[in-house]
Amino acid sequence: MPHRVAHTALAGCAALAMCAALVSCGTPPELRPKPGSSLPRPSVLSSAPATDLPSIAVLPPGETATASPLPSFAEEFAVPCAGYPSAGQVLALVRRIGGLVPRTGTVPVAEGPLCAGDWQYTVFAVPGKEQLQVVSRGTPGHLTLVTAGTDVCTARVRAGAPAGIRNAAACPPLGS
Repeated sequence: MPHRVAHTALAGCAALAMCAALVSCGTPPELRPKPGSSLPRPSVLSSAPATDLPSIAVLPPGETATASPLPSFAEEFAVPCAGYPSAGQVLALVRRIGGLVPRTGTVPVAEGPLCAGDWQYTVFAVPGKEQLQVVSRGTPGHLTLVTAGTDVCTARVRAGAPAGIRNAAACPPLGS
C-alpha cells in the first residue's frame, strides 16, 4: 500500500509540474500581434448617452427574484410529482367537469399524482363510490384532463401516454 500512495503522489506532482510549464509559456507566437500592426479595438455600437438605457426594476426590500423551474420527468417511469401538480390541482381540474367527485369537501388521494413526461396519474378515494382514476396532462397552471373514471386505459392513453403512466394505470399494450 505505501508503494501505491507514493506512486499516486508522484503522478500528482508530475501533472502539477506539467500544468505549471504550460501556464508559464505565455501567448503562442501565432496569436501574438505582428510587429508594426495594431490590435483591433471594439467599436461603439451606439452613441446614445447612458441615460437612454432601459431602467431596471427594483424589488421591494425582503423580496428576491428567483426562477422556479418546473421539474422535468422521464417518460419511462411514473414518479411522485412533488407538487408539480399537487393532488389539489388535479382535484380542482376534475371538479370543473362536474359529477365525478363531490363539489365540496375532502376527497382523499389514494395514489399520486404520479408524473411521467408532462402526463399525470392520480387516484382518488371518492366516498361511497369506486376509486376514481384520473389521467391529466400539462403544467400545474395549465392542466388538461385526458380521461377520468374507473378504467382510464382508453385508446388515447394507450397510444399516447408515456410508458410510466400506462404502467401506473395498469394499461395493457395497445392492440391487445
